[in-house]
Amino acid sequence: MAKATDQNGTPVPQRLLAAATRLFAERGYDRTSVQEIVEAAGVTKGALYHYFGSKEDLLQEVYARVLRLQQERLDAFADAEAPVERRLRDAAADVVVTTIDNLDDAAIFFRSMHHLSPEKNKQVRVERRRYHERFRALIEEGQNSGVFSSATPADLVVDYHFGSVHHLSTWYRPDGPLSRQEVADHLADLLLRALRP
Repeated sequence: MAKATDQNGTPVPQRLLAAATRLFAERGYDRTSVQEIVEAAGVTKGALYHYFGSKEDLLQEVYARVLRLQQERLDAFADAEAPVERRLRDAAADVVVTTIDNLDDAAIFFRSMHHLSPEKNKQVRVERRRYHERFRALIEEGQNSGVFSSATPADLVVDYHFGSVHHLSTWYRPDGPLSRQEVADHLADLLLRALRP
């Protein structure tokens, strides 16, 4: 059995996820073998199956870990003691930054989601829906209090913002003209402008 950590102290599950993420991004999920993943991670197949059960479980976890991070951060923004406009702007900018920080994960997921079994696909959709519902609740809070315009339904506003977020992996480059924070600020400001009464 592989050691629980490598010489840098990285636990086996993180090593497997890092190797899988890199290989899925470079070659595609369907063209990456379990053997290539374990060789890149420096562990045995037994270690992979001990921690993840299957290559499909690794694919699901690539996306789920980003979603968990984003959900925790959204919950913190939503629960903060601040005006709703500030909380929504912070949340809208944060999802852009955390997506850019995990661009490979996002690209892999949107390219490879169809490889998940119907059950795993459903689990991911439930988690994503929970995130979107919490985000929508911020918009509705602002609409109900008159801070935001209710001319556009909250669901459409959510789709508008997340459509932009989901396309980041197709065009954003770290060496491009805009930093991740500048992109986040622009998209968050666009969202707030669209909601202004």
